[in-house]
Amino acid sequence: MLRHSTAGDVRERRQGLVMRKSQGAYVVDRGTDTILCAISNKLRKQLVYPIADPASLRRRVVAVDEIRAVDPIAIGDVVEYVDGSDGTGQILDVLPRANKLVRRAAGRKLLEQVIVANIDRVVLVFAAAEPAPYWALLDRYLATVELHELSPLICITKIDLVDRADLEDEVRDYERIGYPIVLTSAATGEGIAAMRDALRDRTSVLVGKSGVGKSSLLNAVEPGLGLRVGEVSKWTGKGRHTTTQLEMFRLGDGGAVVDTPGMREFAIWDISEVDLAHLFPEMRPFLGQCRFGASCAHDREPGCAIKAAVERGEISERRYLSFLRLNDWEEE
Repeated sequence: MLRHSTAGDVRERRQGLVMRKSQGAYVVDRGTDTILCAISNKLRKQLVYPIADPASLRRRVVAVDEIRAVDPIAIGDVVEYVDGSDGTGQILDVLPRANKLVRRAAGRKLLEQVIVANIDRVVLVFAAAEPAPYWALLDRYLATVELHELSPLICITKIDLVDRADLEDEVRDYERIGYPIVLTSAATGEGIAAMRDALRDRTSVLVGKSGVGKSSLLNAVEPGLGLRVGEVSKWTGKGRHTTTQLEMFRLGDGGAVVDTPGMREFAIWDISEVDLAHLFPEMRPFLGQCRFGASCAHDREPGCAIKAAVERGEISERRYLSFLRLNDWEEE
């Protein structure tokens, strides 16, 4: 699609897909090749116009507010850009997103961080061992996926390092809720075909802590992809960051996948007006049945239907504790 720019700029606007970004530089796929783009300064500002009859005054800016986002452009965005004279381009606008995966950015300032946009599936990657799985973090990821109405897939890697029975309770809990799970091992090849099928003809994003095996998983799914693989530190037990920037890769069988840097902290963005129990599918059937109705926080209130369901074993106690900790933004 070509569209003439406004305000005296006669360069043609073109559309492309953001495939990679790093420190203010964006690689945009324009169909036949890619172009390296910078961002227009206007995208980093939100222009506030006076409220009045458009016919009564000239359209002038009366204030400039910072956008409440780390970066107005995300991997997966369809953008409009113009070609420069030096073979690079400049992004002028972002087309409306079908969806997005978001977290609250690290730091004290309240900022939205869009991890990826316009995706079909979020693959939540956790290792069976090295590092040991932290299920409360998985529950926080799942709550974020539910908040943004995205499609999740749980992938447990390094299954060859543990006895399958060690994971039986957790796997059963998630399957009972209805979440799909794939158990994989890049070392033995177990589950790799299932992962390849799950990624085919979709745009997916892999999310997980460093060291869980995201890059190894992708190398097994798509031989030759060449993603760097790191080892878990023997001193800290935490993974080293082998993926240092966000990037989308095309898959040979169709579809694309976004690999993300490891995330040890994951605060949910903008849940101030959300009943957190709605983000846990197994709790939804009990909403409205509490003695105090919609005002029940499902914590210490008497007559809480959700707490009663936990006591009856209909809701996992571990998942319930994750629910109570959902507003905890400390590093995991």
